[in-house]
Amino acid sequence: MDKSTPYPPYECPLLPGNFYHVYNRTNNGEPLFKSPENRRYFLEKFGEYLLPYLTSYAYCLLDNHFHFLVRIREELELEKQLNSLSIAQHSAVQKKLLEQVPDLRTWDELTSSQFHRFFTSYAMSVNKEWGRKGNLFYRPFQRVPVQNESHFTHLIYYIHANSKKHGLQSDFRNYPWNSYATMLSDHPTKLERQVVLDWFGGKAAFELFHQQTEDWKDIEGLIIEW
Repeated sequence: MDKSTPYPPYECPLLPGNFYHVYNRTNNGEPLFKSPENRRYFLEKFGEYLLPYLTSYAYCLLDNHFHFLVRIREELELEKQLNSLSIAQHSAVQKKLLEQVPDLRTWDELTSSQFHRFFTSYAMSVNKEWGRKGNLFYRPFQRVPVQNESHFTHLIYYIHANSKKHGLQSDFRNYPWNSYATMLSDHPTKLERQVVLDWFGGKAAFELFHQQTEDWKDIEGLIIEW
């Protein structure tokens, strides 16, 4: 956990080894998804552009915004990932980073650029499908460093319960587009499921914690949704 970075700002650097709550919404409340296929494609692109550079612990996809809890990979992992790509595969930011002296590399530029590449890829696809033009996502995307263990715990619950918060489902545990059910499943997942379950003390404790009444007081000053 990053205990040194004060709250906010919402545009803090995404530093190796740190946990972040990442949020973004569409411009002017436009739909982010119009079909289940859009949502599946969004998660597919997230995996393609971001999972080589971070690990993910919880998510929720809403009608016009999303939430993720992620941890940026360590510097050695990031460097290994870049070195695994061919020169032709390197983006301009990746190429610039590899040309820098290792001790002077600005890893935040890499992780931020991967988020932008992810947003652009998804937006280009749905713009073509929907016959729209222009930016789909609000800029810049919002992120807050996870402050401590309590923040991490309540943030997972907050993300899972977000569909109920917005009136999309009376019981968020049945909402199909958050990671709650995945945490209790035995199906393969790219999420850090075992880490999350171990954090809560197992499946039963995870379920019990999610049975509580919504109470955001422990993280209300760290909620970035608007």
